[in-house]
Amino acid sequence: MCFWEPCTLVIIFDYLQTEIICVISVVIVNSWSIRRRSTAVQTTDMTRMTVKKIPALKDNFMYLVVCNETKNAAIVDPVEPDRVLQVAKESGVSLNKVLTTHHHWDHAGGNADLFKRYQADTSLGPLQIYGGNDERIDNLTNPVGQDDTLEIGNLKVRCISTPCHTTSHICYYIETPEDKVVFTGDTLFLAGCGRFFEGTPQQMYDALITKLSALPDDTKVYCGHEYALNNLRFGNTVEPDNVDTLQLLNIAKESDLEGRRAMVPSTIGQEKRTNVFMRVHEPSVQKFVGKSTPLETMQALRAAKDKF
Repeated sequence: MCFWEPCTLVIIFDYLQTEIICVISVVIVNSWSIRRRSTAVQTTDMTRMTVKKIPALKDNFMYLVVCNETKNAAIVDPVEPDRVLQVAKESGVSLNKVLTTHHHWDHAGGNADLFKRYQADTSLGPLQIYGGNDERIDNLTNPVGQDDTLEIGNLKVRCISTPCHTTSHICYYIETPEDKVVFTGDTLFLAGCGRFFEGTPQQMYDALITKLSALPDDTKVYCGHEYALNNLRFGNTVEPDNVDTLQLLNIAKESDLEGRRAMVPSTIGQEKRTNVFMRVHEPSVQKFVGKSTPLETMQALRAAKDKF
């Protein structure tokens, strides 16, 4: 009895200790996965500009936009300032502009901290923070609206006002003789669009159909989140006979998260073929929601996606 009892106690203690360690490990892993699934920076090299896609938080994207000729840069939605400064330093660029798409914390939440760092370190130079005219955007220095322009080195940026997800949402369009890109925040996603938190179906229709659809088809689309798989599943439900959507869905299903991250950028042309929110004029999309006009279809489609 004296032999077995101490051993039993030791075994039980070890078992409990193991269980505790396992539980802690699961919490740590899950916490890390919530914060960031991948830290890999994906770079798109173009003739006059470079775009570095930087994963952030759970499924956000930040984008470092570099003028290749001057090495001046801007950052789109720098929610993680430490990571932004690290990538800028590694890239050897002068970062002096922030392009804020909208006021939500997971996009504009890093503005104040980044601004303070520039104030504390004068060697970084001044930092200009652009965004829609909205007091909810921290440290906004340069309010912008429809067709306002700014420069990143020799790159000219045109602002596109796309209210709906938020009242002051801005997309940023850059066109060079060789390449075109647009940063769409939470207005346009790969195969999807943002929720109508502060706007109307008419506003989202204007944003997607009137403004963004009018950009050249080869414009690269850099969106604010990794939602590809869910969006494509919804799109396939709406249009099961859309071959382009099914092809993209199969790629997304067969990829790990990093693979799906690699699906961004999309293009305006691809979105017009596969994004049901940009296809509200199509009879197949209207039939799914039982509506006969594009505007009614936009409203019903968003309601269906919210429950999907």
